[in-house]
Amino acid sequence: MSTGRSDAIHHDSRLPLPIAIRTHPRARRLKLRLDEQRALLLLTCPPRGSRKAALDWAASQRPWVEARLAETVPALPLADGRTIPVEGRETLLRWVAGGPRLVTHHGDLLSCGGPAETFSRRIESWLRARARDLLSADTAEMARKAGVAVRRVSIGDAGTRWGSCSASGNIRYNWRLVLAPGEVRRWVVAHEVAHRIHMNHGPAFKALEAELFEGDAEAARLSLRRIGPGLKRVGRV
Repeated sequence: MSTGRSDAIHHDSRLPLPIAIRTHPRARRLKLRLDEQRALLLLTCPPRGSRKAALDWAASQRPWVEARLAETVPALPLADGRTIPVEGRETLLRWVAGGPRLVTHHGDLLSCGGPAETFSRRIESWLRARARDLLSADTAEMARKAGVAVRRVSIGDAGTRWGSCSASGNIRYNWRLVLAPGEVRRWVVAHEVAHRIHMNHGPAFKALEAELFEGDAEAARLSLRRIGPGLKRVGRV
């Protein structure tokens, strides 16, 4: 939904990572964000302002950047013997020599056979399919409750967003929500379905979000903020 303009990547010796400056027409202040996936700092600036002043401000945030880097979680490939969360439950991944290619999920075990070199791909395909089923069902339920139509539900792998809703009624989710506890996943769904009526985050939006979620939306939001970086490392190499 952003109409911002991304400039070339800059390298500033005062910062531990390259930095990309983005000018956004609705920005009112400088904002710095760490893109872990691309190992890049993203600096969002108001439309009128000094680039030098923006970079100087970003350089002053080095302690914050270093703290965030220290918190980054290592990649967690979908490999035999690894443990990952599935719907919030710690689950062991197991390759079965000579076993069928079909992925099976029993309790805290997710397993399949087939060629060992394609094990991770089959596990990810299963997780994506499970995410699509869960999120489609959650979305349909909350859309009925809100009295709105959702044109299409799709699954992707956005680097920063857990969900997005377009004005045309398309909702897209990050497939890694299948890893999160059910209440966290359902909060994201409530958030996006509420955007079918309110394309903002005002009081009316918050009230509808809470009504659809039927729980402590703020607690779910904070939970996702806490566990989100770890979830986004699952499946990375």
